[in-house]
Amino acid sequence: MADDLDRRIIHGLSCSPRVSFRRLSEVIGASEQTVARRYNALRRGGVVRVVGLSSPAARSQSEWVARMRCRPDAVGPLADSLVRRPEVAYTSIASGGSEIICIVRSPAGTARDDVLLRQLPRAASVLDLSVDLLMHPFGAPGTAGWTGRGGALTDAQVRQLVAGRPAPAGPPLAATDEDLPLLEALAEDGRASHTRLAEATGWSAPRVARRLEALEAAGSLVFDVDAVPERLGYGLNATLWLQVDLPRLQAVGEELSRHAECAFAAAISGRHNIMAVVICKDPEDFYRYLSGRFARTEGVRGYEISVRVRRLKLAASLVLHGRLIHPALA
Repeated sequence: MADDLDRRIIHGLSCSPRVSFRRLSEVIGASEQTVARRYNALRRGGVVRVVGLSSPAARSQSEWVARMRCRPDAVGPLADSLVRRPEVAYTSIASGGSEIICIVRSPAGTARDDVLLRQLPRAASVLDLSVDLLMHPFGAPGTAGWTGRGGALTDAQVRQLVAGRPAPAGPPLAATDEDLPLLEALAEDGRASHTRLAEATGWSAPRVARRLEALEAAGSLVFDVDAVPERLGYGLNATLWLQVDLPRLQAVGEELSRHAECAFAAAISGRHNIMAVVICKDPEDFYRYLSGRFARTEGVRGYEISVRVRRLKLAASLVLHGRLIHPALA
């Protein structure tokens, strides 16, 4: 089981995914060798993966939240087939094994005509399907994402890590054919060195550095830190579907994004107007959150809860037997 130092390392990487081990060690107060050794052990163990991805905006894509209520006997095979599709991310089975939740990326304005969404309702195993547009994620860019309350970095430490990151100034640059080897290498290892990326692209290391900076500054290249919370001591994962008073939408979303238990919060279309992913240690911990900090959030008129049973895919990693792996290795 990971300890507080591991959690601080993962938190630091969530704030600045390509930060050097030297800089990260200075901020979190451990030696550079220890930080590097701990990170490499976490990566080899399938607990964490840093990945670089072309942003949906750079590809003129929208993101949709799909919820499928299925026959329990068929939910596993259907979910396993979904995770193999490159346009599908963050896939899980919830609600006692009767619901699949995933994010679907598709060309802007065409999701309703997407092959995936046209075929699913025809499957006999799908009893109900809802697809809502993910309109706006809450929280400060570069600092979102759950890292575990134990061992989390202080606000001052977070500021030190994000200070050197380029602020996206868009509009996003479309990736070129020349960028494809770079993006493929980053999807495998978002912390690959400039030397390793130069080998993958055939470019010089300075050219790699310039292109990385340009793509990230334009918001075309984004980095995600995929992690398995269960391996960090947090075994209960749930999605809250909230009905929020419209004048309070922004305030509630931002407040939720600051909760230590909240990994992700976003405004969505449909019957519910906010979705929030919450991660806790166990049912009692979850109850304390619901009856405490969440209950004090003003403007929430109603909610539903989907408790996750099985995590299948994150941003760019499959989850097999509690380990993160690159999809190509499945």
